[in-house]
Amino acid sequence: MIRHKITTKITPFLGFLFLFLGFSNLSQAQQTLETLNQALRYSRYARLSLRIIPLQEANRSFVLQMPVEKIEENLEFDTYQFSYAVLSGFQEPITAQNLITLTKEDVVRETDFHIYFEKRVTIPDSQEMAFALLQVTDTRQGDVYYYHTDLISPFIFGHSNFWAYYEDGVPFDQSFVIQKEPIEFKGRTVVNLHNFHYPAAFDAPLPPMEIRPAPVPREIKVDYKGSFMANLPVTFDEDGYYFIQADTNSTQGMMLKAVPETFPRINDFDEMVDMVVYISTRREHETLKEAEDKKIALDQYWYGLTKDEESAKKLIREYFKQIEFANILFTDFKEGWKSDRGMVYTVMGPPNEVSFRLNGEIWSYVGANSNSKITFTFARVKNILTPNYYILNRSRALQPEWFKSITTWRNAQMVF
Repeated sequence: MIRHKITTKITPFLGFLFLFLGFSNLSQAQQTLETLNQALRYSRYARLSLRIIPLQEANRSFVLQMPVEKIEENLEFDTYQFSYAVLSGFQEPITAQNLITLTKEDVVRETDFHIYFEKRVTIPDSQEMAFALLQVTDTRQGDVYYYHTDLISPFIFGHSNFWAYYEDGVPFDQSFVIQKEPIEFKGRTVVNLHNFHYPAAFDAPLPPMEIRPAPVPREIKVDYKGSFMANLPVTFDEDGYYFIQADTNSTQGMMLKAVPETFPRINDFDEMVDMVVYISTRREHETLKEAEDKKIALDQYWYGLTKDEESAKKLIREYFKQIEFANILFTDFKEGWKSDRGMVYTVMGPPNEVSFRLNGEIWSYVGANSNSKITFTFARVKNILTPNYYILNRSRALQPEWFKSITTWRNAQMVF
């Protein structure tokens, strides 16, 4: 009797446990592009950086170029598990059935800096949208890196049939190029490419609680630099950004921001003055801009914030490390630190949670007690130059946390 009673009590519990575990495994298997937390993409401690570059071969056929940058030194291939998928939407489940494993045999080229995969895919005529996903799992800690890109969506004008490449033949996986540094453009049928230069300079964005619209230039100057031949090294020597096209009657092309040799770090003291705008009062910033000797003015500024030389050095080091990461992660036709995402990243640090929607990107910062959370939502804007242009949804409700972070910076207490 006792045995029977124990059995009848345990059996429902075990049933519930198995049911719970079943649902848990199911929920893990049922992840989608919307539910993935892609915070590792923006981590300061990431071991890899992923990219997918689609080349369009035909109307619905693409070559997926997938360079994986080795941030970790002495990276062993077998330490990671690589896979990719082509999804029909942000709600399609990511499962073992649609994730395709990438093995050593799939490596097109491996260098000291990259592992480069390449796959051809064709999207069925009946499929309205398509998105490519690259997934890499670190088998040591279980960290999972993701990168996704649109193949067919309302935010894409079309993909080009050419790309730029490093000297070692790996696809150029940045949006910025160092001035006078040669890169080579290649395409299956491309012979000549057209070069348009936009010598535009941009101001830092307005803070998150400033809801008035930012000023927009009435016109943007563009200089046609002529054509150049593919398969030969070419350099970009002037400040601004360049738009490269094979066909000037189309909307397809490749955008590159030309930057000084020091980029993504600081170029000079004038640039440093511009960059401290996010943690300065208006009067402090105006004083710095008007100073004849920017170095002396900046020394006084940093020391004035902390009243301690070592704290000032720590503040400078951490702040400009954030600027450097913002430049690496978010540069498009603007320097990364001048983008909305770069501004939030610089002041708030790397987000704890990053989720994507077709029309936006959401960052969440979780407080130390895990009970408070602040969210920044970036709306995706269709742009001919880049498929990854995002504008912050500004709100006065963001002001308290924003000023709190600025105070933490000014006290040299920000730690990431």
